[in-house]
Amino acid sequence: MREYIYKILILSVALILVFEFTIGRKFNEINQKIDSFFTKEGRKQIVINLKKEIKKANQKENYLDEEERILLRNFILKIRNELGLN
Repeated sequence: MREYIYKILILSVALILVFEFTIGRKFNEINQKIDSFFTKEGRKQIVINLKKEIKKANQKENYLDEEERILLRNFILKIRNELGLN
């Protein structure tokens, strides 16, 4: 009976450690990112990052590559046909 209890305790500790070092860390990372949306500094940082990305996108000559252009063109034509906006 004593061996059974020791095995259960060792297994429980091992499962807790494995969970904490694998899935638990991912949960902590996700929680930190979510918390940044709720703080004033976090929202400011998000706005700053968005402004940087918009400036970088405005400096590009072409936003889309050839494949993306074809996909969007076909999608828009299909929607126009469905709506009858010919």
